Amino acid sequence: MKILSIQPASLYQNGGMGRLLRRLYKGHEKDIIGLYINTNSSIKKGEINEISISAFPIHRPWMRWKFRDLFIWMREYLFCNLTKYKLKRTVSKTQFDVLHIINYGPFFGILCDEKLLINKQLWTSFHDHFLLCSSYNDVQKLWNLSNRRLMISKELGEEYQRIFGFKEFELITDGVSQEEISIPKEINQNQINIYFSGLLHLDYYPLFKVLIEALDLLTVEGYSFKLIIRGTQKIKFLKPEKIEIDYRINFISDEEIKKELDMADFLYLPIKFTKPNFYLYSLSTKMISYLGAAGKILYHGPYNSAACNLLQENHAAISCVSLDVEEMVTKLKEIINADKKLSINAKELAKSKFELESIQKTFWQH
Repeated sequence: MKILSIQPASLYQNGGMGRLLRRLYKGHEKDIIGLYINTNSSIKKGEINEISISAFPIHRPWMRWKFRDLFIWMREYLFCNLTKYKLKRTVSKTQFDVLHIINYGPFFGILCDEKLLINKQLWTSFHDHFLLCSSYNDVQKLWNLSNRRLMISKELGEEYQRIFGFKEFELITDGVSQEEISIPKEINQNQINIYFSGLLHLDYYPLFKVLIEALDLLTVEGYSFKLIIRGTQKIKFLKPEKIEIDYRINFISDEEIKKELDMADFLYLPIKFTKPNFYLYSLSTKMISYLGAAGKILYHGPYNSAACNLLQENHAAISCVSLDVEEMVTKLKEIINADKKLSINAKELAKSKFELESIQKTFWQH
């Protein structure tokens, strides 16, 4: 069975989507052809052969601020049909048995063509609410035409059933293997290491500002902190007075990320407050990686998010649910003084809900 995997970015780009798919396809790399929409000039290589379709205009480093928004508009609206044409033409010339679409962006609805899918299966993965990443019409087509609907969360699946009509769906997200379930560790009181991994958007800046201010306040009480940020740009406005920030920008392997996770005393999981259609329905893939790590999880975001509900139900994290610095100080003290039970609960959740081998088996059983 040959799968043509279509996604909005390379499988080897930093971020949760690429990590999820790399792990889902692990061991079956020869059965996958990757196809992605390239919006920048850098192209990464990996075990899976990928086809790149350039969306005009390609992003350049000088395209910042208002220019950036203008060129995004040009790619996604003015020249969108050009990219759709190139995409459909490439798919029509490619030999495959299953078309697996990760629905994110304005381009993929064009592939809902029954002639294109004769004697082929269509599987669609939905990672975010369509109001954030797609359109009603595209999702309606994909939801109804797909042979399999692969959802990031139960909440998103049920919401799509309500909007687009009842269709069965499966939960397919990132997972944790038995080898990735680490032994819970004691906090290093000499220097407490806090870890964040992933891309960082503007909406997350207020959360990091609260975290930094709270950490600075706690140093007065004798604590020492180091914040490690992996896989994102430097945050110029963050200027801590008493703590160290270690920016690790480069892409590294999943195995290397796992080592970094296990070195951390606790893992910072921010969820932006600004977009309910994101936090109500999406599960962060980094949360699943955090569950298996040796340290504890500090959740920071809305109280009613899908992630917070899951973590709180399973007593698997300490949660700060506001942008109040004093509340963050309180929660930081709570997580520093919490016993290993918090980390043990996280690992039990990983085993019961996010076992990687089980998720892979579910995906490949068809």
